[in-house]
Amino acid sequence: MSSLLIQNAFIVNEGETFHGDILIKDGLIASISSSIQDYPENTQIINAEGKYLLPGIIDTHVHFREPGLVYKADIYTESKAAVAGGVTSFMDMPNTFPPVLTQELLEEKYVIAGQKSIANYSFYMGTSNDNYDEVIKTDPKKVCGVKIYLGSSTGNMLVDNPKSIEKLFEIKNLLIATHCEEESIIKENAKNIKEQYGENPPASVHPVIRNEECCYTSSSHAVELAKKKGTRLHIVHVSTAKETGLFDNSIPLEEKRITSEVCPHHLWFSDKDYADKGNMIKWNPAIKTEYDKTGLLQALLENKIDSIATDHAPHTHDEKEQAYFSCPSGGPMVQHSLMVMLELHKKDLISIEEIVKKMCHAPAVCFQIEKRGFIREGYWADLVMVDLDSPWTVEKSNILYKCKWSPLEGETFQAKVTHTFVNGHLAYSNGTFYEAEKGQRILFNR
Repeated sequence: MSSLLIQNAFIVNEGETFHGDILIKDGLIASISSSIQDYPENTQIINAEGKYLLPGIIDTHVHFREPGLVYKADIYTESKAAVAGGVTSFMDMPNTFPPVLTQELLEEKYVIAGQKSIANYSFYMGTSNDNYDEVIKTDPKKVCGVKIYLGSSTGNMLVDNPKSIEKLFEIKNLLIATHCEEESIIKENAKNIKEQYGENPPASVHPVIRNEECCYTSSSHAVELAKKKGTRLHIVHVSTAKETGLFDNSIPLEEKRITSEVCPHHLWFSDKDYADKGNMIKWNPAIKTEYDKTGLLQALLENKIDSIATDHAPHTHDEKEQAYFSCPSGGPMVQHSLMVMLELHKKDLISIEEIVKKMCHAPAVCFQIEKRGFIREGYWADLVMVDLDSPWTVEKSNILYKCKWSPLEGETFQAKVTHTFVNGHLAYSNGTFYEAEKGQRILFNR
């Protein structure tokens, strides 16, 4: 029996922070106490004095690019970056190559992850206008959800047939995650911008093309349809303050049928940053105004927005340096998402308990994840230890993404991840990885 004891940590869990120890046996949390004296011989002991111990971050929205786009990223490199950032579980989107539109292609991704991923993993089933028969074969206990692109993004997976959308929204036993941007508005705005600027406008036009109207029109339609059909709807990467009015905070999260997420980049950057960052912060949906940034954080704190996920979407630096209309949208974030949120904590904008709620507990509840997302006896020991007073600067030498760049280069963060435990295995410690054990397939209580 393998065992590990973490001593003297400030444990952050379920709305409180307390000083104590955690004993791990065979990958599970065996005991949580103010002081654990009784433990097996040969137990590995880690002294966490002065450090904070959180549940491992669950990132429910990433693009790790495998298969087919591995020149940008792959499951091994990005899961490694994730673990270094305290992310112990991820859910990967279907817009790989080929797109995941069959059960066979979905299971092929699970096989790859079983061989390569350092973190725990799940994969979304993809949708098109005509693959409903494949979608309904998805096992809700073994697959995180179904992804519908109601607006075009990287990859050709737009679902724009109203009858197809309605049919997909009628599925009751699966979580339906939607990318909400209205395609007709995007096309009209892009046409106007091309007439004004030509083929290479400044990146600051991005929130003009993919504007508030484009997001709200699509999100409000998805919410309306979900209410009508009884869909378990999760709207990803909400980017406007206006959209937050669509969500209800009077219902306990466990009972919500409609939930939403926000991304760290929409809480960190605003449209004024395009002047300096350019296409490096070109994401879909677009980073918008300071008003939106403030409104999104407020909605997160008010439980109108339920969780935080990265939309980690790496491209090569060369791709991001192309002219605006040729440059793909998306950027890497999974290594730095917790750092961004802890920096907002340092600025007194959000408590550390609230960060844990939104990055660990809420994803587990929203997706009904089995035995993860909380520090509880009998749960998997997915844990991250952070030093809140260990400043470091993001630079190319410490970026672990395969693309080797970050829109956060030059930023100094006050907090640092020191240790990450995946299923009780010490996977990362102060810059060193221990890869003898791989992550597990996430299971769901559905």
